[in-house]
Amino acid sequence: MSLSEAPPAGSRVAVTMTKWGAVPHWTFEAVVLGTDVHGDWLGLRAGTPMSRPGASYVAPTDQVVLVPPAGPELGRAWLATFHGEGGPLDAYVDMTTPPVWDGTVLRAVDLDLDVLRGPTGRVWVDDEDEFAEHRVTLGYPPEVCDLAVASCERVRALAEAGAAPYDGTAQGWLARL
Repeated sequence: MSLSEAPPAGSRVAVTMTKWGAVPHWTFEAVVLGTDVHGDWLGLRAGTPMSRPGASYVAPTDQVVLVPPAGPELGRAWLATFHGEGGPLDAYVDMTTPPVWDGTVLRAVDLDLDVLRGPTGRVWVDDEDEFAEHRVTLGYPPEVCDLAVASCERVRALAEAGAAPYDGTAQGWLARL
């Protein structure tokens, strides 16, 4: 399996996030639901545990995670999580290094910036202060900063416009879960 291909639908996978410098961050398990023009879709049921050093979280609702397709286009460095009905948010999008499949493990480096869309449709960017601090303290290279900012701007614009995949596309994948 190449680094750019998701395992087949139905496969159990691990999502492993780190912070810059290979510092462990969030990890959780999911199932591959399939692939469409927006990327690879992963599903996790309500009650799925997620953990990172010093913290844990349990998914309050069913969720699907969209992994953008690999490609040279700037601004494709993110992981989007869409919550099922009753979730605290409609979408939570982490800006990351371009996600990479490594067998049954999806790997990405979290770059702090997040785009959130609440249940009312309000969209905002979170953790800009953390990004500004980590640019310096963790030594993000300029091209990594540019990638994170470009991805954040692209995702925010799509989410605000209600454009795909922020147009309800995830609902079909949630139903498939």
